[in-house]
Amino acid sequence: MSTGAPATPEDARVPAPADQRQRHLLAPHLLDTVRSTIVVIVAALFIITFLVQPFRIPSESMERTLLVGDFLLVDRASLAPAGKWGWLLPYRTVQRGDIVVFHFPVDPEDHVVKRVIGVPGDSIALRDGLAAIDGNALPQPYAVFGPADADDYRDQFPRYTTDDPSVEPRWREDLHRLVHQGRLMVLANSYFVLGDNRNHSRDSRYWGFVPRQNIVGTPLLIYFSLREAPTADAAQSPDGRLGNNAGSWLAGIARWDRILRVVR
Repeated sequence: MSTGAPATPEDARVPAPADQRQRHLLAPHLLDTVRSTIVVIVAALFIITFLVQPFRIPSESMERTLLVGDFLLVDRASLAPAGKWGWLLPYRTVQRGDIVVFHFPVDPEDHVVKRVIGVPGDSIALRDGLAAIDGNALPQPYAVFGPADADDYRDQFPRYTTDDPSVEPRWREDLHRLVHQGRLMVLANSYFVLGDNRNHSRDSRYWGFVPRQNIVGTPLLIYFSLREAPTADAAQSPDGRLGNNAGSWLAGIARWDRILRVVR
């Protein structure tokens, strides 16, 4: 007859220390959290790199469509070259009337936002600040004219002569070969852009066409808006160029009626 103690399972014989059991419970949750965080970061980087990008409006050149202090999400996908993904994503060509964000031709490090007025093959002339295409007036309900002194170069474009130092010397020379019968001919793979605030915008009248490869995307919506941009930032931002410093969110008062407004 056996007088020994009854057999018990090995894992029931010696209880695991409390700290070991706690680590066993916490480790899977920690790994899940890390995995989830990595997925979110990768997704955010993908969206910012390929789909949308945030910018801030520092100048009045696109008023009243875009105001100083608006924060934009820019759609980087729809105007991108279609390539092999053309069947999947809603790519399209740049059209007259589109608002576009692009690398500034004079300094590609800067981003600028303007509206496309002329597409390749158009002949353009401005009369009193309003554009005509191939001799036909273009509907421009978005154009505004803030108080400003008369300026024939700005308002009756194209003109060869001006003493305005804002006109790029290279562009002044190009006008002589691109203007025919008082109209500017838009080159292939190029776009003529203007600010909606016609009297207070440095645009294609002053530095020339936007090459197709410079276009980054089109504003999608205003995700935040401040009534007054920080003075220091606005003073340092050349006309129409975009900032991406979200720290100024904390200054001023929000324009609540503009938040989540779709840009047109």
